[in-house]
Amino acid sequence: GLHRPPTTMPNSRVTGLLLVLLGCGSSRQVRCAPAPLALSTSLRCRACSAFLAPRRKFLHPHAAWTGGENASPAQSGTSTAAVPSWSDLESSLESSISSPLPVSIDSVLDPSTPNFSKDHATLFRERHGWCPYSERVWLALELKGVPYDTVRIDNTGGGRPSYYGGQTPQMRWPDGRTQGESMDLVREVDERYPEYGMSLYPEGMEAEVEAKVRAWSNTFPKKSRPSSRAAYLFDWSGEPLWKSEFERVLRDTDGVLSDTPGPFFCGDGITAADVAWAPFLERYGAQLPCLHDDLDPRDAGAYPHLSAWYDAMDSVPAYACRVKGDKSSWRKVLSMAGFGNAGVPTKIMDRMEGEADVEAERPSAKRAELETEIWDEYASSRPHVARSAAAEAASVVVRNRDAIAADIGKRLSQSGKWVNAGLPSDENGLEEAMRGLAAVLIKEGEISSADSESTLSKEVISLASYLDERMCVPRDMGSMSAAAMKRLAGYM
Repeated sequence: GLHRPPTTMPNSRVTGLLLVLLGCGSSRQVRCAPAPLALSTSLRCRACSAFLAPRRKFLHPHAAWTGGENASPAQSGTSTAAVPSWSDLESSLESSISSPLPVSIDSVLDPSTPNFSKDHATLFRERHGWCPYSERVWLALELKGVPYDTVRIDNTGGGRPSYYGGQTPQMRWPDGRTQGESMDLVREVDERYPEYGMSLYPEGMEAEVEAKVRAWSNTFPKKSRPSSRAAYLFDWSGEPLWKSEFERVLRDTDGVLSDTPGPFFCGDGITAADVAWAPFLERYGAQLPCLHDDLDPRDAGAYPHLSAWYDAMDSVPAYACRVKGDKSSWRKVLSMAGFGNAGVPTKIMDRMEGEADVEAERPSAKRAELETEIWDEYASSRPHVARSAAAEAASVVVRNRDAIAADIGKRLSQSGKWVNAGLPSDENGLEEAMRGLAAVLIKEGEISSADSESTLSKEVISLASYLDERMCVPRDMGSMSAAAMKRLAGYM
């Protein structure tokens, strides 16, 4: 890594804004490298004090505490087992908790010059996961499975380290050379690491891939304001582009996809062409339905080839499990950009709320089975990743429990909103609710309707709702893990 080796660090600074939910140290001496959390830039990870609260009865803990490995939430719904301890939870997540995390440094909170690796490349990408150009390079590295380190750079005026200059993304190669421009980096990654994973420019298809990459720049709106949070959405006055312009982009994109035999831009397999288009179409898929009525890029009737492309991308493990943002996060950042000084129009806010209701729905049994297969493939080559998307969300809570508690304490002191919603205001109750939440997530994130009436279950659900509101995807966790948290929040 960046030669900040994994250490036991009970007082290590948490990196990010609340949920740099990917790996700060804890008092349990979990070995992990510093990584992002996100919310308050003043947060520091502190040693967990010995909580002496009496254990309440928890109705949906992990199977290990409710009658065996095969016990389902419905079967174990009236268990009187106590909430599992942090030690028990860490044991259940042992492989993912004990494996070192890939190095990821938040340069705002740690501006000192890293001891850059001479073995791995280092990706400098935008801090929050908003920059679509950074996402291109991140996706290419994940698709190929190339080992790399990450330094996250602020693009919003929050301060940059003295050793960095220029735009994001950039790569520092093991020989010390630095390079920029997203698609140049995608090409370099593919050529420099031919032994890793798939080829993003398959032999004999290079010209087709390059042509489809160029088609992207010829398709997206020319007269729009650049923005990492809301790319190709607004004109220079801050108003959304006309619906007809967005429809033109979607029709043209569907046309580009129509001349290939498979669902991807160059056929049956993902290539650099998909890497070039994906970040922008991902954001369009979440944000366009909020800007205009009856404007859905995933509408199979209006855009059949584009709809098939979205489905195909959602089945790519590296993309679906980690790099892809979720719709609620893209709605959040949409409200931060555009609209001039008047703020977000009421009609657009109403559309956002309607989209949120749809997103909270449970997946079909068929989709849930497919997501399990996708996650299994993703986790099989990444020992630091938990065995399921929900368990990965649990590991994020376990790793970062102190920082989460500190953030909640700060927020509760400023507003009574979450106390009124059922979030514990006392330290012991909150600590127990966090353990309960982790246990439910390990058990695949289900609470029966009967158990949702218990005091602790209500607090767990309230905590899940709080984290769902606070986190940003993919900054804090992947979209499938975030969906597990969101489904729990949906009980509220």
